[in-house]
Amino acid sequence: MTTSPQRVPFSYLDRQFEDLEGYLDEIRKVAKSGDFTLGGAVSEFENRFASLCQMPYAVSVGSGTDAITLSLKMLGVGPGDEVITTPTTFIATIGPIVATGARPVFVDSEDGFVIDPELIEKAITPNTKALLPVHYTGNVADMPRVAEIAEQHGIPIVEDACQSIMGSIDGQPVGSWGKSACFSLHPLKNLNVWGDGGVIVTRFGDFAERLRLYRNHGLANRDEVEIFGVNSRLDSVQAAIGNRLIGETESITTRRIANAEFYDQALAALEGFVSVPVRRPGVRHVYHLYILRVARRNELLAYLNDQGIEAKVHYPIPMHLQPAAAYLGYKVGDFPVCEADCESIITLPAHQHLTQAELDYTVEAIRRFYGV
Repeated sequence: MTTSPQRVPFSYLDRQFEDLEGYLDEIRKVAKSGDFTLGGAVSEFENRFASLCQMPYAVSVGSGTDAITLSLKMLGVGPGDEVITTPTTFIATIGPIVATGARPVFVDSEDGFVIDPELIEKAITPNTKALLPVHYTGNVADMPRVAEIAEQHGIPIVEDACQSIMGSIDGQPVGSWGKSACFSLHPLKNLNVWGDGGVIVTRFGDFAERLRLYRNHGLANRDEVEIFGVNSRLDSVQAAIGNRLIGETESITTRRIANAEFYDQALAALEGFVSVPVRRPGVRHVYHLYILRVARRNELLAYLNDQGIEAKVHYPIPMHLQPAAAYLGYKVGDFPVCEADCESIITLPAHQHLTQAELDYTVEAIRRFYGV
């Protein structure tokens, strides 16, 4: 029996930033330069992020939510249009669609908590202006199939990759199938900063240039406004933090994958109580979240929390059944896979700062709960 840690935390920020001085040195450099808005640190971070994602262009913005909103707006999505996505996601996927004036159209998810591509064509109408697949949990949607459908119907793709930095399929990186891919730098993402931040990557130089204009009021220069835009700029201070951390992204990702593989193997014996999602061949799942389907979910959640293991549920209410979505007219039973998952999923801590003792203790606690 493994000795119980005091707790197995879901958040790792206290561990990640235990030694602050190096980060504060970077912030001091920005402060001394007075270069707070779209400065050198931002340009450096964009170049490094594009390289990390194996993409030619990266445009930083104020948040992952903004990244999606700006991408849709620059595609011309607006009132009367429809954008197809999945209800198996966080609200930050859906809010940007509504912010453009368009209507979210939902398609059910499949075993890996990502959009089921075989259901997309049924949802396409003459009003469909974009497909918005979500690489949820760090898994990667079946983008070869999604891209095939998009090409057949002439519909652009915006990838919600906020949880899937460095994800790929057969070596092809997230972001390379669509018009753009949108990333979040939220403090609990695999590459994080000290507040909100986001990045858009694209293969298209003209699209990148439009995004750069739009995120900065549409200013071509200090005095000329080329288009009417918004203020959605990544702060130089946040870019400085990102620059300090970006070199660690691969090692962070590798550790998360290793922790997930440990859980997969250790929990495989609990068939009937725990169901590990299908891991599709060729997919590099980067495990922003490690989610399982389990029996007696609410009881297990309470038990793990009582044992000091900060398990969570992402999320108990699907997007189409949220009060805000009532006007869309969806009802219980419309998306059975998503709805069943919301009743049974649980998220275990799986971040890169966990010790082996903490991982072992989490597995042992689950086994104790089920009496196995």
